[in-house]
Amino acid sequence: MYSNTFGRLMLGLRSLKAASSCAATRRAASRSGFSRAAVWRQRTLRQQRSACAGMQQTSRSASHTTVDPGEVKRFQLLANKWWDEEGDFAALHAMNDLRVPFVRDNLLNAQTERHPGKPLAGLRILDVGCGGGLLTEPLGRLGATALGIDPVEDSVRIARQHSSHDPDLRDRVSYRACTLEELSGEEEQTETRFDAVVASEVVEHLADLETFAICCGRVLKPGGSLFITTINKTNLSYALAIVAAEYLLHIVPRGTHDWEKFVSPVELERLLESNGFLVQSVQGMLYNPISGAWSWTNSTAINYALHAVKQDDVDEDSGSPLGDQPEATHS
Repeated sequence: MYSNTFGRLMLGLRSLKAASSCAATRRAASRSGFSRAAVWRQRTLRQQRSACAGMQQTSRSASHTTVDPGEVKRFQLLANKWWDEEGDFAALHAMNDLRVPFVRDNLLNAQTERHPGKPLAGLRILDVGCGGGLLTEPLGRLGATALGIDPVEDSVRIARQHSSHDPDLRDRVSYRACTLEELSGEEEQTETRFDAVVASEVVEHLADLETFAICCGRVLKPGGSLFITTINKTNLSYALAIVAAEYLLHIVPRGTHDWEKFVSPVELERLLESNGFLVQSVQGMLYNPISGAWSWTNSTAINYALHAVKQDDVDEDSGSPLGDQPEATHS
């Protein structure tokens, strides 16, 4: 499910400037039956409700579950569209151009052995909120033993069906319809934990980020890596990821994202470090709706990718085992 997530299907600043004038925006809004004034009234109400964010977070944490039933229902309706590269998940397909190398290169920096052609051979990777397996499959093709989990059973069925057509994936990629907390609670995971956990376009759909962080620590080996891509919580991300992407440009279905669930890099870093992780890098990501391509950027104001390491394995004398990757500016 969470894979969802899509995209961070965010539009870039340049794209927005090129695509819109005030008049053009009003015409686009009129054609789509969407009121810009109504959007910003809703935005104001959201800001007022955010004053109760601390109380809401406490309530979510008390549930001890990452799953939001409303999100599960939403992705259940989209399950059959995962592998349509020009459909609702087009931006997620395009994101593989950034997120696959991001995972691969950071893991390779920590490896001493080299496996030509299968650089991730020997590594176990967990893809949380795998959806239809858009990211799980490429990781398997790089040699990793990849497990994708998702609470939406239809998404898992689609993922299994798609991977079954590639003989090269049959012994490397597997899927389970379960939650992260269910997996982390299994006693067997204490002996066969993962080298890396990937949660791409997932955390902005979860019910409880604290439970997510705790469970990631449980399933990771000491020194294991956590990779996250998500959307920052800024006025700009609201304008581009929700208003533009969902209502004006229809890059993703309306209702895909809830701005209240977006999380800033600073907040996410604080949460992870309070749960035993050391954040190695944060890098901004930018989606161009015209070309349909993603690129790295110094700004994290809209989308960003984060790499963290479970602290147990950090060598205090030599520094991070995963090498130096310049951190992005938190915006």
